Amino acid sequence: MPELPEVETVCRGVAQALEGRKIVSAQIRRPDLRRPFPPDFARRLSGRTVTALSRRAKYMCWHLDDGWVVLCHLGMSGRMLVGRADDAPPGKHDHVVIETDDGGRVTFNDARRFGLMDLVAAADLERHPLLAALGPEPLDAAFTPAVLAAALAARKSPIKVTLLDQTVVAGIGNIYASEALFRAGLHPARPAAGLSGAEIGALVAAIKAVLAEAIASGGSSLREHRQPSGELGCFQHAFAVYDREGRPCPGCTCKEGIRRITQAGRSTYYCDKRQV
Repeated sequence: MPELPEVETVCRGVAQALEGRKIVSAQIRRPDLRRPFPPDFARRLSGRTVTALSRRAKYMCWHLDDGWVVLCHLGMSGRMLVGRADDAPPGKHDHVVIETDDGGRVTFNDARRFGLMDLVAAADLERHPLLAALGPEPLDAAFTPAVLAAALAARKSPIKVTLLDQTVVAGIGNIYASEALFRAGLHPARPAAGLSGAEIGALVAAIKAVLAEAIASGGSSLREHRQPSGELGCFQHAFAVYDREGRPCPGCTCKEGIRRITQAGRSTYYCDKRQV
């Protein structure tokens, strides 16, 4: 599933095509994805101007000029494709097709149909059931060591598992949790509540750094992720530990190389020597 850097990359690419543009046509080509589309979805989009795009955790928000917001999640395999209205006709998995007043086209392609699109009043956005319980945005200045320390204080679960809890910090998934813990020198099985203040400070810095670098690289393309332009992301070439089981640990003299364990049904990659 795309994580924060991939969604941010997609959001920025779609913003170039939609911000300030009027939607002249909205085609909904099936009744549902993960959940049904809102009633009269196509009609309510047609004629509206997209005033801004933003991201909350792994969700994109298209702000419309009538005070409503399109809330979008890419699911496992969803992609946003940016092109022109006179491009080839939509394909089998092109489920939502948006055309704008400058001849542009934005297509939501989702082969597995685990994505979703909803329509919510802007005033109710933060109270939407999908957003209401989310933790802080890790790239915001307000995400500080003190904030993370408070969230971890009563957590007995392993720190890697805890970072995947979207109520603790929003948008981090399996890839970037492993990479951030490696940079911070923290073993993924350590109890979250047992981290010292200095260790939490190092972890916050590592989270911010790895996410910022991944966004600058267009995200990580392992399976379906592509930027709206169709280009692949490049951050997978900079992985220190993720999906590198048995390979040499960067800058380390350990003989075993990168190790893999399973936590909460997910693979965790780490260096047993550098992460304590």
